[in-house]
Amino acid sequence: MEFHYPVELLPDGDQVIARLPDVPALTFGEDEEHALREAETVLVLALRSYIRDREPIPVPKTTPGPGQPSVTLSPLLTAKAALHNAMLERDMTKVALADKLGVSDTVVHRLLDVYHRSHIGQVESALEALGYRLRTSVAEVA
Repeated sequence: MEFHYPVELLPDGDQVIARLPDVPALTFGEDEEHALREAETVLVLALRSYIRDREPIPVPKTTPGPGQPSVTLSPLLTAKAALHNAMLERDMTKVALADKLGVSDTVVHRLLDVYHRSHIGQVESALEALGYRLRTSVAEVA
């Protein structure tokens, strides 16, 4: 899974609207640079909502065209998003994954918390427990 989201920038008076069609999310900034920073923020907020609601995190449907701005998740957030989606695919709860890993459900909760600075190796181990392998920014079925 890759989490590299195209952003549409639309001028709106003295502001610029940033739209992430694959999430979907909308925000704005004073200029294009500011709008892109806000797009990163709103993407993380959207991820948090998908995880909280146990909904799949959408993988971008399109790749950004030449010169088109985009927002890319950090490697840690990519791994967390992949873990969340893998748990949904396996119909695995946090408690069940915690049991499988031999840790408390608090540990798994933190692995999925977009604001917690989890160690990527812990997320990688959780993915492996579900039959996935983490490579660079892509998680694949083993």
